[in-house]
Amino acid sequence: MSDVRRPLPRNVKALGVVSLLADVSSDMIYPLLPIFLTTVLGASAAAVGTIEGFAESTAALLKLASGWWSDRVRRKPLVLFGYALAAVARPLVGLATTVSQVLAIRMSDRVGKGIRTSPRDALLADAADPSERGRAFGFHRAADNLGAVLGPLVAWLLLQREGMAIRSVFLWSAVPGVLSIVVLMVFVKEKHKSALPADEKVSPIAIAPSTNAETLGRPFWKYLSVLLLFTLGCSTDAFLLLRASQLGVAAAMIPLLWAAHNLVKSLTSTPGGALSDRLGRKPLIVAGWIVYAVVYLLFGRATAAWQIWVLFLVYGLYFGLTEGAEKALVTDLVPASKRGTAFGWYNFTVGLAALPASVIFGIVWDRFSPAAAFGMGATLAGVAAVGLMLVVPGAGRKVIP
Repeated sequence: MSDVRRPLPRNVKALGVVSLLADVSSDMIYPLLPIFLTTVLGASAAAVGTIEGFAESTAALLKLASGWWSDRVRRKPLVLFGYALAAVARPLVGLATTVSQVLAIRMSDRVGKGIRTSPRDALLADAADPSERGRAFGFHRAADNLGAVLGPLVAWLLLQREGMAIRSVFLWSAVPGVLSIVVLMVFVKEKHKSALPADEKVSPIAIAPSTNAETLGRPFWKYLSVLLLFTLGCSTDAFLLLRASQLGVAAAMIPLLWAAHNLVKSLTSTPGGALSDRLGRKPLIVAGWIVYAVVYLLFGRATAAWQIWVLFLVYGLYFGLTEGAEKALVTDLVPASKRGTAFGWYNFTVGLAALPASVIFGIVWDRFSPAAAFGMGATLAGVAAVGLMLVVPGAGRKVIP
């Protein structure tokens, strides 16, 4: 058993701060964006889903390419460029006057995310001890989610100022975005690939059919196939925020609701990741997916604003259980020399499903009802949880002796 009091490596901490600041910037905008689109620009629910779906799918293609490329070049320049592009593009939402302009800006923001995500995840895996990868990824997600707590709070405080409009809040998001780039440039140091283990031990579940550096292995692809199914029912959280507004949560309170949700994510991510180091990845992921299914069912049946507040808090637990464990499982299943490529495929798979998931969810919402859309997502999550238990053998036991 690892000593959880052991300090995490410098790169893990620094990348956590980078993500925290970047998420402060992003989440000054994100919880207000569905309201901005539907009330200021007159967009439909289907349009909201299409914008988010296209944005995430654009990022997905680049996550695959940048992950593969980072196994062949240094990772930090790709990470730096990705964060810088997003920091420049994101605040421009404050100047948008049409839905198509928001789409273009969101896609530019997600291009930056697509370029940086897989190399950054590989940097984290390179820095973390094998016995504490779940904790390292959990810590990173906790820092990221803390940024998603602070961002809405900053937005809410700005909106309390007389004369402060939503557009002005979007423009102020440039400040933490620039700070994230400074921290990345100064404090993140990349190991040369020759300093990494040449033949790091791979989880027993990755042994068949091969663990050489030329293949990612059949268990990895089985895992991704189940993850794809789950993600098809995992639409953009913009719909949850839209549902909150629909059931009476005031626009000025939406940032606080989003902050409370992300506080739960932040508080549970590190313990959840560390728990996966002890119990194995699969029990945590399955539990999280079940929480997701139940919460989605209840979102569709909620009738009052207070119920939305409770559901958003419980929804945060799903992220705490799964975010660190899902990424740590990727690292467990592949050789060290293929981490960038593996995270590229992982992030590509999640992003690839984002477009149909969000577009279909929006269409079902518009043509049938929110309850039908949320029920569809819950069903796919439940089926995926069963699939993970059956299709990824052995992932429930502790993967690092």
